Amino acid sequence: MAVSYKKLWHILLDRDMKKRDLQEAAGLTKYAMNKLSRDENVSTEVLGKICSALNCTTDDIMEFVSDEK
Repeated sequence: MAVSYKKLWHILLDRDMKKRDLQEAAGLTKYAMNKLSRDENVSTEVLGKICSALNCTTDDIMEFVSDEK
């Protein structure tokens, strides 16, 4: 199972925000943002900061997708 943050990027587009805006609003590191950009796993602390900054839930920003090889 892999994770996808496409929902997060759609929220940012809808709110006319850039990744840098999210990074500042949520207090995220560049390392965390890079992991998000590559659809890699991040800690629940990072997800919590994002949800708090965007006033949403984890279901709104991420989804699990099957690994099809």
